[in-house]
Amino acid sequence: MITLDSYNFSGKKALVRVDFNVPLNDKFEITDDTRIRATIPTITKILNDGGSVILMSHLGRPKDGPTEKFSLKHLVNPLSLILGKTVKFAEDCIGDQASELAANLAAGEVLLLENLRFYKEEEKGDESFAEKLSKLGDVWVMDAFGTAHRAHASTAVIGKFFTDKVCGYVMQAELDNAERLLEHSERPFTAIMGGAKISDKILIIERLLDKVDNLIIGGGMSYTFSKARGGNIGNSLLEADKMDLTLELIKKAAEKGVNLVLPVDNLVADDFSNDANKQVVGVGKIPDGWEGLDIGPETIKLFSEIIAKSKTVLWNGPMGVFEFPSFAEGTNAIAETVVKATEENDAFSLIGGGDSASAINNAGYGDRVSYVSTGGGALLEYMEGKELPGVAALRG
Repeated sequence: MITLDSYNFSGKKALVRVDFNVPLNDKFEITDDTRIRATIPTITKILNDGGSVILMSHLGRPKDGPTEKFSLKHLVNPLSLILGKTVKFAEDCIGDQASELAANLAAGEVLLLENLRFYKEEEKGDESFAEKLSKLGDVWVMDAFGTAHRAHASTAVIGKFFTDKVCGYVMQAELDNAERLLEHSERPFTAIMGGAKISDKILIIERLLDKVDNLIIGGGMSYTFSKARGGNIGNSLLEADKMDLTLELIKKAAEKGVNLVLPVDNLVADDFSNDANKQVVGVGKIPDGWEGLDIGPETIKLFSEIIAKSKTVLWNGPMGVFEFPSFAEGTNAIAETVVKATEENDAFSLIGGGDSASAINNAGYGDRVSYVSTGGGALLEYMEGKELPGVAALRG
């Protein structure tokens, strides 16, 4: 795989696939620019070499072609401010205007293309669409790890139209950190799995059982474990068809000598709302009509003691409905303890994208852990041992 540092972009037009799928409010303002800022070192390296940059990305899930709220034009000014230079914009990602702007791009200039997903061909992995995009640049740089698990036109198929294919800094950091975690982890190694559904995490949990010393389960998925063990979970999240699987995972963990840790108490509410009445109850003792929205104080203490002593920590998924301040304490406490393990116990800590990344960044701890992945689903699939099309395209 060609790395960014081993390639000289002088005189080259670099077609860079980035992940600018950032959240926008109703005024089309970016509410979290983490993904944009993550790509700046890649863009800067190309410009400093004397190359020019053509950026392509998707934004959201537009269903019927061009849509105002999914237009990348809303990113032009913020990106210009971050880069400290005027970014040009093509109102289409292919066609005459895009071709002309790309052809006339001088060294040191940056062009942003309109949303790739305004064309259904992007997600279909259409070859002729990928070929049209490829004609805009001399070299393809893949720096969108967050979409590397999709065999889309711009993330994988496009690779066959380039001789020069380069791995960007975001992509490289994601692969290096995942590799370090899976293959070179110091012990004790603790994985913290949260989020709503166990079905989303089955494969990664099964693989981690061969790697970790401690597996902590929190968040919505923990209620399926609780119900399977005969507990009362009220109106809490439940995947009834996964109850047998949870018992199987508990058994597998015991056979492999892994300390699988479940909540011992929950913070429950009588309504799915920040202002609901709340109380702390023991695990499996949630009253009818109530639902678990966070881990309880004893669970926070139990989880924190294990994490604080760890030398490697993987965290993927919140401990509760952290979007509601009344039920964010568990997630925030885990974030604080991961920081503590990193700073005081010299642990390597990887935050596995999605909601966990939002939680750690919102708490102001993003720069106090070892690595915050922007990968989300791609990171999980990579850790499950799957080959990602966007990675394979760089190697092929």
